[in-house]
Amino acid sequence: MTLSVGEQVRWWTIGFAALIAFLWVFSGVMLPFLAGAALAYFLDPLADRLEARGLSRTLSTIIICLIMFGAMGAAIVMVVPAMFVQMRDLISLLPTYTQAIRDFLVQNHPGLLEDGSALDVALDALRDNVKTWSSTILEKAWSSGMAVVDFITLAVITPVVAFYLLLDWDRLVARVDDWIPRDHLPVMRLLATRINRVLSGFVRGQLSVCAILGAFYAVALMAVGLDFGLVVGLFAGLLSFIPFVGALIGGVVSIGLATAQFWGEWQWIGAVAAVFAVGQVVEGNVLTPKLVGGSVGLHPVALMFALSAFGALLGFTGLLIAVPVAACIGVLGRFALEQYTNGRLYRGFSSPADDLSADTHHDADEPGPRRMGE
Repeated sequence: MTLSVGEQVRWWTIGFAALIAFLWVFSGVMLPFLAGAALAYFLDPLADRLEARGLSRTLSTIIICLIMFGAMGAAIVMVVPAMFVQMRDLISLLPTYTQAIRDFLVQNHPGLLEDGSALDVALDALRDNVKTWSSTILEKAWSSGMAVVDFITLAVITPVVAFYLLLDWDRLVARVDDWIPRDHLPVMRLLATRINRVLSGFVRGQLSVCAILGAFYAVALMAVGLDFGLVVGLFAGLLSFIPFVGALIGGVVSIGLATAQFWGEWQWIGAVAAVFAVGQVVEGNVLTPKLVGGSVGLHPVALMFALSAFGALLGFTGLLIAVPVAACIGVLGRFALEQYTNGRLYRGFSSPADDLSADTHHDADEPGPRRMGE
């Protein structure tokens, strides 16, 4: 017995709604599991290559996890302490930078800081808030027992989940394939292939772009001598996951810090601006075309909307699943559009091409014009 179209739509809608409800209810505990699943997904092609060279799946998984988590641990040990120190110093110096802005305006544009003016009130409020943040934000972040528990949970559960999912990835994919309704199997496999191509093309490529840009910005800013260049550079590289956003925000922050640090030494301020100009040129003309390509189908505006929407709904967990979900929605939307443009609703009962073919066939059957004397 074949289900009607209405029944199929109803069952698929119920399944999708159940998935969204599950993610929303358990969003607080899903982060390490989603992070582990993401790592397993991204590392699966490497495991397949090691298997093709004669290694067992278990040995391939062990080797990959040892290399990956060893590299991550080394990076955390070497980079995180320096980042923490620079963040602490940056927060503590923000009141000084705010006062420097006020002094500059008093000397050059005293009319803007008259008592009771909007700018005067805003700077006073900013200075007071910065003092409050500098004295409490780091203490709260590191003294919160829940924050420590969450960090330990993420650090312990994520590697375990990634290991077991990577070990059983092929079997899990085959099991899910067995669950798909047989009538929809060819279409679902086609959509899964397209989704995998989009995710692998965009996420793997964009993460590579972020890593390269983050390292370049951090090294270049520290070479220029900018205070907090490590933090700002890595932050700008991380934000480069959204095209143009990392260079824009990182450039604004870096130039602002350079203006406060190198006031009067315009060549160094120009050097900081040149770092982000070079990074943007390399990103747009070399890194993104080579590593990401132009066929992934995720527009930067759609990506920004997905990150904003899922971040607002599910917090950090929403940010983690925003790109995969956006990619899936994009693939499904393009498939639906293909079905629409090939369907009767769009083409009508007979398409122009069919009409042209019919006319041509009809003309071929009819005798041609008679010659004179025939």
